[in-house]
Amino acid sequence: MDENGAVIPVTLLSASPNVITQVKNDETDGYTALQLGFEETKKINKPLAGHLKNSKIMPKIIREVRVSEITEEMKIGEKLSADLFSVGDKVDATGVSKGKGWAGTIKRHNFHRGRKTHGGQSYRRPGSIGSMYPQRIFPGKKMAGRMGSDQKTIKDLKIALVDMELNVIGVAGSVPGPRKAIVMLKEVK
Repeated sequence: MDENGAVIPVTLLSASPNVITQVKNDETDGYTALQLGFEETKKINKPLAGHLKNSKIMPKIIREVRVSEITEEMKIGEKLSADLFSVGDKVDATGVSKGKGWAGTIKRHNFHRGRKTHGGQSYRRPGSIGSMYPQRIFPGKKMAGRMGSDQKTIKDLKIALVDMELNVIGVAGSVPGPRKAIVMLKEVK
C-alpha cells in the first residue's frame, strides 16, 4: 500500500549481488562502463577464466552497464547489491519479452478478420500485400512471423520495496519477460 492507502501491484525481482568483473574507461576503451557478473557457475571456458581471474567469481551471466564516471569504490571484485536502490526511486526495466512463437497477422499486428459471409474466403488471411507496381514487397511490411522474444524497456517504474535480507527489489507494475528471466534496472535521472 502507498501513503494514501491504495493497493499497488508489485513485481518482486531477485537481486543477487553483482560482482564487478571489468572496469572500462575512456583512455583504454573509449567509453566508461562496468562489466558485471552474477550467478556463479563451475564450468567456464579458458579464455573467459583468464578474463575473470581477478574478479573472485566465475559468473554464469555477464552484462555491461555504462556509467557516467568511475569512482574509487568501483574496483574489480567489488559487489553491488540491492541497496543501490531506495524506495521511491524511478527506474527503467529492460528485459526480453515472452516468446509467443509463430503468429498470424491478426494476433501479431491486430489486423481485422475478413468477412465470413457473401462468399468471403479470407477469414484470417492478411489480404492484399501490395499493388501491381512496383512488382515487389517493401521491407517492413506487416506479415505473419515470429512474435515476442524482443528486448523491451518499460520506463518510469517506481521502486516500492527493497529487502536486503532476502535480496529482493519490488517494482510497482510489470516488467518484461517470463519468470526467471534477466531484468536490468537502470535509475532514471
